[in-house]
Amino acid sequence: MRGLVLAGVVLGAVALWEGLKAAWGIPDYKLPHTYAIVGELFRRTGRGELWLVALGRNALTTGGEALAGFLLGGVAGFAIAVAFIHWPLAEQGLLPYVVASQTVPILAIAPMVVVWLGTGWTSKAIIASYLTFFPVTINVLRGLRTVPPDALALMHSYGATPGQILVKLRLPTSVPYLFTALRISATASVVGAIIGELPVGSAAGLGVVIINAAQYYTFRPTNLWAAILVAALLGIAFYAVVAGAERVLVPGRRPAAAAEPQ
Repeated sequence: MRGLVLAGVVLGAVALWEGLKAAWGIPDYKLPHTYAIVGELFRRTGRGELWLVALGRNALTTGGEALAGFLLGGVAGFAIAVAFIHWPLAEQGLLPYVVASQTVPILAIAPMVVVWLGTGWTSKAIIASYLTFFPVTINVLRGLRTVPPDALALMHSYGATPGQILVKLRLPTSVPYLFTALRISATASVVGAIIGELPVGSAAGLGVVIINAAQYYTFRPTNLWAAILVAALLGIAFYAVVAGAERVLVPGRRPAAAAEPQ
């Protein structure tokens, strides 16, 4: 059933794309046909390999950077949320700065991080983690707070320590919120890794491919659209892995919606 729905969505998107292109008379050098974009994936490069293979190799580079950033940002966001739930004064003093950190454009931060840490995978992972930690912090913090008051009172009546309350009560309650945050962060980490590859000096990755393809968009627009397609598929793959892990680890529980802490 899901496969049919997905196929219907894809076919609908292609029909809409081609319909708008035909209705508005958009020339190919501005917006290529969908079949031309797919055909570009099977074009031979100067090295004799398929463009799809070259894109796949760069996607692996970006995927490794995104995975490192996803893990780093997830752990950092989770740790910040746990610290805030145990030290309210820290939350009052630092949460505004956590929120404010997301108001700074990542395109302004990425070049500085690359200058500080170089063009290796570390700088890209840091940039990806910058986009990843925030949704984890906010959603886990909300999840840690949604414990049943009666259960919390019972734990206190038994003399449970803050650590025991965290492990036996707060963490199980926050699991749906955690996976909601991880689904958001999974795609954000791919975006962060690609942005980290945009500054001059990066040797590989989808960001490098996108920059190079954009310079020749007028002559070969399908090149850029093929790179964007692969980047989108990489983000979808990250999301699918997290969603699959949630179905395995949290069976029968509906994920909570992303929300701000009250």
